[in-house]
Amino acid sequence: MNVIKSILFWLFLGITCISLFPIALVIRIVTGPFDRRLRLLHRFTSFWASLYTWLNPFWGVSILHKTTVDPEQTYVIVSNHQSLVDIFAFFRTFVHFKWVSKSENFKFPFVGWNMRLNRYIEIKRGSNRSSAEMMKQCENTLRSGSSIFIFPEGTRSTTGMLGKFKMGAFELAKRTGLPILPMVVHGSSNALPKGGLILSGIHRIRIHIIDAITADEVNRLSADELCDLTRNRIESELALMQG
Repeated sequence: MNVIKSILFWLFLGITCISLFPIALVIRIVTGPFDRRLRLLHRFTSFWASLYTWLNPFWGVSILHKTTVDPEQTYVIVSNHQSLVDIFAFFRTFVHFKWVSKSENFKFPFVGWNMRLNRYIEIKRGSNRSSAEMMKQCENTLRSGSSIFIFPEGTRSTTGMLGKFKMGAFELAKRTGLPILPMVVHGSSNALPKGGLILSGIHRIRIHIIDAITADEVNRLSADELCDLTRNRIESELALMQG
């Protein structure tokens, strides 16, 4: 049964990617000249990605706003990372942002092409040059008014436990003086385990959007202190969600 539903899911994903990418391309061509931040294209992409949880009876996603997200504010958005399903789930927030994603994801037909249309930001793991270029692109993106979304753990957790945070997101916040918006995901780790393609069971996936680290705090604290503060907030919220 798990194999059958997995085949149906990946078949549906393939069909929708082939069908919806041309629409994304038209949106980019038509709105790109006046939609500087590509907000409409990102909203369409959010709709596209949300289909995979809206129409999947095995992945129920709920979103709790424990704080107000200002649609006019630019943020450095960070979250823990448990599964590939997190990507689909976070699109359900319909918050405007640009993903920071590993270069391999940009190579997938249709999905990767759409990531490039949206001007999401690529990083090649293990390359200092790529990391420096990613930081430059992120800073330019933030200064142009688009939030960025980074998983500071750098990769998916294999245990569901919170891993060590890398410093990039917090250095960007310091450079730009922008607030950090933490989000927390729980329940996705077994929905599609790392390295697996088989869907199993019914999973309740929850996203909590918690209090931002304000611009005043960003300016007052060091990057290391911001990293520790953000990680502690995510870890505390994750413990509440697990309890």
